[in-house]
Amino acid sequence: MAGELKLFTGNSNPDLAQEISDYLGEPLSRAVVTTFSDGEIRVKVEENVRGGDLFVIQSCCHPVNTSIMELLIILDALKRSSAYRITAVIPYFGYARQDRKDQPRVPITAKLMADLITTAGAHRVLTVDLHAGPIQGFFNIPVDHLYARPVLLDYVKKSRADDVIVVSPDAGGVERARAFAQRLDANLAIVDKRREGPNQAQVMNIIGDVNGRHVLLLDDMIDTAGTVVETAKACSENGASTIWAVCTHPVLSGPAIERIQASCLTEVVATNSIPLQGKTQLCSKIRILSVAPLLGEAIRRIHEEQSVTSLFD
Repeated sequence: MAGELKLFTGNSNPDLAQEISDYLGEPLSRAVVTTFSDGEIRVKVEENVRGGDLFVIQSCCHPVNTSIMELLIILDALKRSSAYRITAVIPYFGYARQDRKDQPRVPITAKLMADLITTAGAHRVLTVDLHAGPIQGFFNIPVDHLYARPVLLDYVKKSRADDVIVVSPDAGGVERARAFAQRLDANLAIVDKRREGPNQAQVMNIIGDVNGRHVLLLDDMIDTAGTVVETAKACSENGASTIWAVCTHPVLSGPAIERIQASCLTEVVATNSIPLQGKTQLCSKIRILSVAPLLGEAIRRIHEEQSVTSLFD
């Protein structure tokens, strides 16, 4: 049987780690995660973890490569300290968009990430809303893939107007949008998007009627906000009444904040899988919901060897 539950975290999302700690009533375990003067990461676990059931909470967000290296080094430190089981809790899984060879001579970096995490010492992975579900198969260890949908749905049901239509900003998100629409008892529309290059998108056509409707744009992440803003513009031009955007991961890099603030979007709803570090103060349209109870409950059930099936919905 697994030993004592212990929570560890790097520096990528300490606020979420603390919320999970509060939910479970378990303090964050003591570990030093700093850098040497030359930029190398230094990790020292400051308590006994032998035989423990350990959970490392670390989003692979900005600065992405530093966050990933922190995660890998923490995993290695815990593995070498004779832990019974180590679970990598990764609210936002970095490099997930590089999940296939869509061009000649390019890597499958999501698979490389899976190999690194496993080699570093993780026995299982707990994550939220992977960009592509098949990434679970890149791991040779158990993966619990949760969805932030219950958190987002609860907010939308309390706040939405009638006559809502859920819009997928591209064909790849149709399954996600359809599941969301079914639970809202709402209609579905799809945007035909042609991507001209990385972080560049052009909306071509909307498949569905958004005229006079309250549009809810749904995606797993918003990065530079080019897609969501162009989609919102297209919906507005096609007669949409109000337009919201809902996503799990608010990457919000580059000009994203400025684009959202200047757009026709009424509100952008996201979770705290990625810390915004003051960005919400620059944009009044962003609302953040917490996935700490969802992750905390999953951690509790994994530790107690209970089913987490009900959390997948």
